[in-house]
Amino acid sequence: MQNRGPYYLTTAIAYTSGKPHIGNNYEIVLADSIARFKRKEGYEVYFQTGTDEHGQKIELKAQDAGVTPREFVDQVAGIIRGMCDMLNISYDKFIRTTDEYHEKQVQKIFRRLYDQGDIYKGAYEGLYCTPCESFWTESQLVDGKCPDCGGEVKPAREEAYFFRMGKYADRLIRHINEHPEFIQPVSRKNEMMNNFLLPGLQDLCVSRTSFKWGIPVDFDDKHVVYVWLDALSNYITGIGYDAGGNSTEQYKKLWPADLHLIGKDIIRFHTIYWPIFLMALGEPLPKQIFGHPWLLMSGGKMSKSKGNVIYVDDLIDFFGVDAVRYYMLHEMPFENDGSATWELIAERTNSDLANTLGNLVNRTISMSNKYFGGVVADKGVSGSVDEDLKAVVTGAYAKVAGKMAGLRVADALTEIFDIFRRCNKYIDETEPWVLAKEETGADRLSTVLYNLVESIVIGASLLEPYMPETAGRIAAQLNTSLREFDRLEEFGLYESGNRVTDQPEILFARLDMKEVAKKEEELAVSMAAAEKAAQGKEAGADAGEAVDTEVIDVEAKPEITYDDFAKLQFQVGEIIACEAVPKSKKLLCSKVKIGSQVKQIVSGIKAYYSPEEMVGKKVMVLVNLKPATLAGVVSEGMLLCAEDANGNLALMKPEMEMPAGAEIC
Repeated sequence: MQNRGPYYLTTAIAYTSGKPHIGNNYEIVLADSIARFKRKEGYEVYFQTGTDEHGQKIELKAQDAGVTPREFVDQVAGIIRGMCDMLNISYDKFIRTTDEYHEKQVQKIFRRLYDQGDIYKGAYEGLYCTPCESFWTESQLVDGKCPDCGGEVKPAREEAYFFRMGKYADRLIRHINEHPEFIQPVSRKNEMMNNFLLPGLQDLCVSRTSFKWGIPVDFDDKHVVYVWLDALSNYITGIGYDAGGNSTEQYKKLWPADLHLIGKDIIRFHTIYWPIFLMALGEPLPKQIFGHPWLLMSGGKMSKSKGNVIYVDDLIDFFGVDAVRYYMLHEMPFENDGSATWELIAERTNSDLANTLGNLVNRTISMSNKYFGGVVADKGVSGSVDEDLKAVVTGAYAKVAGKMAGLRVADALTEIFDIFRRCNKYIDETEPWVLAKEETGADRLSTVLYNLVESIVIGASLLEPYMPETAGRIAAQLNTSLREFDRLEEFGLYESGNRVTDQPEILFARLDMKEVAKKEEELAVSMAAAEKAAQGKEAGADAGEAVDTEVIDVEAKPEITYDDFAKLQFQVGEIIACEAVPKSKKLLCSKVKIGSQVKQIVSGIKAYYSPEEMVGKKVMVLVNLKPATLAGVVSEGMLLCAEDANGNLALMKPEMEMPAGAEIC
């Protein structure tokens, strides 16, 4: 493969406030698939990740745990790095913001910005969110809460250093307008321009005095460097940047970064603050910043108190590394949030991995052993369907590369699995078992099996960046090596006469959905009990503090316009029939009368209502939701429910008797 030069890729560094859940781990797996793909394309990839370890939240967590902040972050950073290794992440650098070289460079950066007049000393008075470590004005709050996390904010005032953001705002706006690829997806760019840049930037607080766990400002030891200036600088300190002008050759080779991969919740810090810091330092801006969506639990935010947090180590223990990687990568849309449940992961494992891929490889190897003693030979006896198979297989790389160039990783995986689906169809078309019975069918049968093996090798070679262990296991069973990408548009490179393994292994066993549900329930009970015990411990430590159980605060979503709301059609529906979905522990399938029509709606409320209880209820229905298939059953809408702090659901019903079909407005 031709050397295509350096490619520098980073993730956001994980905050060391606690053990990350699967939603936090999604980003590192996404980045790893991109890094591995770029390496296969011939790039010299440098892939950096790591941990963000300073701030008031860490200081408070360490106090609660009875340890020093350093001891606390050492433990959590170890957990995070262990999860990266568990997920088979091929990072080149794991940076910690407590690394000595990073701290020294942050101090030099701060001093340089101060000396050149970009940073000045003042005082800050505003509303402060401790978890986000952000100050807000009253107008920026959403329902009186932090607009980022939905948490409480408290009035705060302290002496601080500030960065003159407005000095560089116009220059950043020009850069964004002149480089449409800079912020992706486009919706993120529009949000930053319309909500922050165009209305005008306020100067940014870049130091704190109310806590000590941070990098000291070396010329004013009352202050520590604010977490965002500290954390964001890792992208350059980790590759050898020096604010004094003595940056390493590695830095000169790798910067600017080709891609910053981050979550959509921190897009503002990376597309506004970070570029402005770089402009002030006289450094080029990263080529692209991609704000990926979130991986949610059943469409909602994960919560320990509900027992619905999914941890990647639990999933790996049950499903295996590559099954977890596959689900995380395949089920995340390009712009919209994805959803994760044990049931969905199991269903995808059974359908795509066990059936489409695993069964294909097993059948092909088994037939090669049964009919030819494991020898795979191309006898050159072609059939009418061979050319279509070869076209699909050899055309896959170009399609996958195109999807990856646009960071559409889920779509790239779909293109790869189209190879395996086409192979399964090819088996049905050629009927090897029939050819085996024909006296003149031996050479045609041999050719068919050769074509299958060759197609699987190409598919596995493309699959390697996403499921590296599985790809390697397939190649080993076929007694060959995975191919470089520049050979994937050629068909017929598998050595004719080669012998496959005589004992094919099962790549992915089909899962019993009852066992999956049992395991999930066991973990949920254990997690909820641990959280309850932790809450009881906290309550015991401060018995005098009243707890309000009558209200629930939920995470605020972005504001919508009336036009957005007008697109949703809500009506009263009457449930005229209901039954349990056979393949699911949680789902009920209801026939809902809405005016003169009847819709079939699947809902995850089996734990709260029996089918008999559902019949006759008048409920609130989202009518114009795009149909979806759940556990093999088509759902044509959504029943509206309320959810309490313990995850209990209750159907929303009209206060007075209303006819089926009445519009809710």
